[in-house]
Amino acid sequence: MLKVIVISHGPMAEALMASARMVYGELPHTSHVSLSETGGIEAFKQDFAHELQRVSGGADGVLVLCDLLCGTPYNVACRHAFDPDNAIPMAVVTGVNFPMLLMSADLLEGTDVERAAQELVAQTGETIVVAQPASTAQQDDF
Repeated sequence: MLKVIVISHGPMAEALMASARMVYGELPHTSHVSLSETGGIEAFKQDFAHELQRVSGGADGVLVLCDLLCGTPYNVACRHAFDPDNAIPMAVVTGVNFPMLLMSADLLEGTDVERAAQELVAQTGETIVVAQPASTAQQDDF
């Protein structure tokens, strides 16, 4: 079983989780940690370490979805992921978005966190498109 931690600058991670609950319901085995202006980097480091320790119990791996490549949340997660003393396999994926978060729920039954990360990146790449007019009229009643 894999676990997911969503991390971001500011309230983005919390907002993604709230939106996911609205569309999907509770996301199993998924939590979040935010870097706040008031808490700062040191508080984020402690909060992330605490959450990682909390969710690691009984997990085969932890998938970390973060907002920005090379930002503080990413750097903190990578320090844990690449620490040789870290006992839990981790994969860190940047560019978290709403489809990515929702699709992560379908990968939790796996045991290979690196494979899950690669699948998630491949799947969510297909959700990023530029809107174009439809060639036929679309019904508004879904």
